[in-house]
Amino acid sequence: MFTYLFRKVAMLPIMLLAVSLLIFSAVRLLPGDPARVMAGPQATQEAVDDMHERLGLGRPFLVQYQVFLSGALRGDLGESLHSKLPVTQDIAERLPYTAALALTSYLFAILVGLSTGIFAAIYRGTWFDHLAMIIAILGASIANFWLALMALTLFSVQLGWLPLLGAESWKSYILPSVTLGVLPAALIARMTRASMLENIHQDYVRTARAKGLGSRAVYLRHTLRNALIPIVTIVGLNFGGLLGGAVITETVFNWPGLGRLLVDAVRFRDYAVIQGVTLLTVIIVVSINLLVDVLLSAIDPRIRFE
Repeated sequence: MFTYLFRKVAMLPIMLLAVSLLIFSAVRLLPGDPARVMAGPQATQEAVDDMHERLGLGRPFLVQYQVFLSGALRGDLGESLHSKLPVTQDIAERLPYTAALALTSYLFAILVGLSTGIFAAIYRGTWFDHLAMIIAILGASIANFWLALMALTLFSVQLGWLPLLGAESWKSYILPSVTLGVLPAALIARMTRASMLENIHQDYVRTARAKGLGSRAVYLRHTLRNALIPIVTIVGLNFGGLLGGAVITETVFNWPGLGRLLVDAVRFRDYAVIQGVTLLTVIIVVSINLLVDVLLSAIDPRIRFE
């Protein structure tokens, strides 16, 4: 087990180094000039050139990347061009909101998706199975921004049941969490059903029934445990997609999280904030994938030796 984890952890620095270079390069390819944005639309070319020097944008690419990398290793991601605050401070203020939204969204997705998939597999071919899979297909097909706008229009504007925008109370979490959790819930439900059906007719299930075990024990203790590998995999892989969807959801609901911060940073060509938020997101996704690998090796010890 230790050797397996060591191999996984040893790959992280190389992966993060490559990702940081990719992020740094991609940000430089964005259209627009941050020096022009900071100097103002009426600024002279001399003022823009002076701003280039102040921001260090006139240095060679590798020199700029070296400065960024050395600062990132010290925990210094630079200063925001827009807020004039350290990027780490901007991120620290917004991160709790995104973390809370991601947590509630994924709890919703796992509870709804897992339970729906299990019951759809148990009652295969019934009206519940057909209805659940139709809803799952719709949930996986609907655009996130459209669902968010429709939910706002119905539950906030017309019915007035829930807050319209912001994160003022626990009620503010309901619409963005459900909206963000619909897609992963649909994917988890379909994967759970397929995986359960693959295992439900195996010999060990028939043996468990022959021993006199009840349906609940057979489905939860035996079938579900052996069906967990693809389910845990899809849960981990979809976490990155959930963070990507958070950018749209936070913008629609005016949520004060990292997604909204990233959108504003792109609008203002705030290189430091874009790099910092994107790098943090990658680190979170990579960490979740590492956690998934550990869970998979705990569920099925054979994975450690592959």
